[in-house]
Amino acid sequence: MEFDAVLLLSFGGPEGPEQVRPFLENVTRGRNIPPQRLDAVAEHYLHFGGVSPINGINRDLIIQLRAELSDRGLPLPVYFGNRNWEPYVEDTVKTMCDNGIRRAAVFTTSAWSGYSSCTQYVEDIARARAAAGSDAPELVKLRTYFDHPLFVEMFAGAIAAAADTLPAELRDEARLVFTAHSIPQAADQRCGPHLYSSQVAYATRLVAAAAGYVDYDLAWQSRSGPPQVPWLQPDVDDQLRSVAAAGTKAVIVCPIGFVADHIEVVWDLDNELRDLVEAAGMAFARVATPNADRRFAQLAADLIDELRYGRPPARVTGRDQVPGCLASVNAAPCRPPHCAAAAAAD
Repeated sequence: MEFDAVLLLSFGGPEGPEQVRPFLENVTRGRNIPPQRLDAVAEHYLHFGGVSPINGINRDLIIQLRAELSDRGLPLPVYFGNRNWEPYVEDTVKTMCDNGIRRAAVFTTSAWSGYSSCTQYVEDIARARAAAGSDAPELVKLRTYFDHPLFVEMFAGAIAAAADTLPAELRDEARLVFTAHSIPQAADQRCGPHLYSSQVAYATRLVAAAAGYVDYDLAWQSRSGPPQVPWLQPDVDDQLRSVAAAGTKAVIVCPIGFVADHIEVVWDLDNELRDLVEAAGMAFARVATPNADRRFAQLAADLIDELRYGRPPARVTGRDQVPGCLASVNAAPCRPPHCAAAAAAD
């Protein structure tokens, strides 16, 4: 399968104070989120001048990806589109159409299956193609990559680097705690039984083993729903209170669920969680996400090469079966059978 372009498809984020509230309204449209909750989340963005780190990180990643593709003899144009903010994917695909692009590989900034992390991106692709009309390019979403060797390598190396920031006398006893974005338990069933949470748990086992840890915790962060709705547990705040109560003196928090420093990382972890941990008398180290690491660009190029050359998927294998939809366990384009929108993207 040959491509004449790449589309980096992401979540989006505001780039100024005046954009924060409209962005949050885009993200939460149709979910009946109380205005007070939006005001509270807006304050997190305004703490950073109303600018989310994610768009800048993605632009840096695109530079790395262009260089990586060129080094592989594949100097393709790399376009940038978002679900929730400028540049909107609909506008980007129209530009691709005007530029004569016929088939593009789509790399998403989510390593996981599940509705919001995979299927919704398929829906984004279908919506953008429909907006572009009959001349819209074919958009082939690349497979999920939570078990790719470079994904595991980047997080394992970042854990070691984070551990080195702790006082020397605490490093060997520090507790490793992985985090990922919590979702309602019902949503975790939407695209297959426990699909998202199973993949996160699988990846934590791979990364912990690569980093040399036998004992560790997996917790969930950044829930935003009403208290009567069950979400994935344990909450990371509760988990770290338990860790502190057990006498732990230092923690290493690894946001494995995020490939870039979203606000949920730089605010929820670096500010709120750090304050909780230090108030409990523990030292805190936060593991870096891949962001625009050149290896992340290499990972994306590897996924493209799997389709170009018909290569088997590169993955780190664990002792248990890889959890995932069809697109997670082979090198085929991501057209999960549970997703009605997939057919519209063809």
